[in-house]
Amino acid sequence: MSRETETVSLLIDAGEAKPSGSIAPALGPLGLNLGKVVADINAATLSFKGMKVPVDVIVNTATKTYELKVGLPPTSALVLNEAGLEKGSGLAGTEVVGDLTYDQILTVAKAKRPDLLAASLKAATKEVLGTMVSMGITCDGLDVREVQKKIDNGDYDSNIKKAEAS
Repeated sequence: MSRETETVSLLIDAGEAKPSGSIAPALGPLGLNLGKVVADINAATLSFKGMKVPVDVIVNTATKTYELKVGLPPTSALVLNEAGLEKGSGLAGTEVVGDLTYDQILTVAKAKRPDLLAASLKAATKEVLGTMVSMGITCDGLDVREVQKKIDNGDYDSNIKKAEAS
């Protein structure tokens, strides 16, 4: 007896998937219209264009229908996108390649929050800042460790409350 559903996990270039490469051999044997699946994947991932995005295609093998579950890109990819950079520093700690405002960090933290272990948005921003340490990206012109201390002191509480309300 065969399984009724099968899940195919893919890592694709958001908004730019093609019915070739890793997609065709993974989905072709399941009898799906690859052109339609790829078009649906591209539509679902368009907001993450320029980043790699995990996508699960859950296929009902009996009816040949499918459901897409789009994951979030890694925190580092979201930070790079927000900073307008292609890559982080190869010499983190000595070379700074970009700077984000605290509000930009809040944007990343809010987007990534479902995937983080953080219990609050405040803690999520500290996790994002922790990722930035190894990328050579500062916050408001400060070393991210200083910003983490300012968060602990409550200096950004009004920003966090405003972000939670929106």
